[in-house]
Amino acid sequence: MLSPARKIALRSSRSATSRAVRKPTTAPVCAKQTEVAKRCFHASPSTSFYKQAWKPMRVKIPWVDALAQSQEQARAGRAASKSQEEEPLQLDLTPKRMSDSYFSAVLPLAEDKWLLDTYLNASGRIRLGTLFMDLDALAGVVAYRHTGDSVATVTAAVDRITLLNPLKEICNLKLSGQVTYATGRSSMEISLQVAKAPAKGEEVKPEDVLITCAFTMVSLDPKTKKPVAVAPLLLETEEERQLFQRGEENYNAKKALRKRSPVEQAPDQHESKMIHSMWTALSPYQTPGTSLEGSSRIQNMDRTILRSAMIMQPEDRNRHNFMIFGGFLLQQTFELAFCCAASFSHTRPTFVSLDPSTFENPVPVGSVLYLSATVAYTEPLIRTNNQDNNRTTPYTKVHVRVDSKVRDVEHATKKSTGVFHYTFLVPNEVQVMPTKYAEYMVWLDARRRAHDLDPIIASRFTEDSASARMDGVTE
Repeated sequence: MLSPARKIALRSSRSATSRAVRKPTTAPVCAKQTEVAKRCFHASPSTSFYKQAWKPMRVKIPWVDALAQSQEQARAGRAASKSQEEEPLQLDLTPKRMSDSYFSAVLPLAEDKWLLDTYLNASGRIRLGTLFMDLDALAGVVAYRHTGDSVATVTAAVDRITLLNPLKEICNLKLSGQVTYATGRSSMEISLQVAKAPAKGEEVKPEDVLITCAFTMVSLDPKTKKPVAVAPLLLETEEERQLFQRGEENYNAKKALRKRSPVEQAPDQHESKMIHSMWTALSPYQTPGTSLEGSSRIQNMDRTILRSAMIMQPEDRNRHNFMIFGGFLLQQTFELAFCCAASFSHTRPTFVSLDPSTFENPVPVGSVLYLSATVAYTEPLIRTNNQDNNRTTPYTKVHVRVDSKVRDVEHATKKSTGVFHYTFLVPNEVQVMPTKYAEYMVWLDARRRAHDLDPIIASRFTEDSASARMDGVTE
């Protein structure tokens, strides 16, 4: 026997079930029923860039299939794989043209509003972090056009990402790139750019170039994970020789930058005097009861730190399925650096560049990624208004250092995955103050990096150009 309350609940359940199974008069149509996408509930143009160009090239099989294959191989044991590991890797080291690896695609932001949704922030500006994800994915596409599919290619470093010209309107963007430096070693440099998409049959104008950058990719043996050689470049034109020479200069500059690290190079006499002067200026605040809190312009370095932690999900994996792709790390570190600079300066920062940064260790799917952003260095840039020489506008160059570490879910292991160095301009006069020796070394490293940016700042960031960047549609 059922109680009256149970009978009422059973009748309500049946009634709700009958209502739930009624077929709607019109069923929603998805452009591709075999693909589960965030935007599959509306009619999207067939030129949808993100789905057609990046996803199939970055991820080859669905995660559920990759996971099933991995579990099946684990059950089968290592016996079958041993015979495969003994087979030598077949490499094609025939010199290749730069044009062989060239790839370009148009991001139709002005035509597909649903696609634009994935690139806009709350203020209606294009998120640079999302473009950084696309640039890393594009670098992978270019790399495989040069190496072929027999090797595994990973992002080893970002040599520099520079914002050249402000984007003043939402428009279609053309992303393009090619291998510009490869000598037969395991690494290659890929030069990329983002520009306003030109009209059909026209070339990109210099003033329409938004971003230029260079990625260093390394090819590995898929089984042993050891570096393998890639085909060298065949140079045919003077322009290609100049691009190759620039790549060689970048390669040497990275080696020199590592030698300039405070770990390798102690402070020289001039730097020691600067550090002592800063310490002397800070000494009055060491007295109990006094601090820098009363000054809105100066902040202790340890008070600028912002942290985040997140679990790495399969949707952000790379081509090899079980590691997170580098573009996701660029997006996350950039957005945390932006927030750090904003909270420090109480303004909306303007991105200048990502300094040379290295990916030290891979980030596995399912691991926990820890990020820590710190304002490492500040430098005032006082600009005089041309119309009124008595009026000046304070700008400050803010360098933010983002340290990334990865741990397994059980937190039994811990590895550094890289250090990323971002530079912003803020329309405010602010200063960061180190208080410990370790912080002075972080400050010194950032200052040495800042000097590499001085020519860019001087040539591209006048009063008018800085204001234009503040009013641009990227952030």
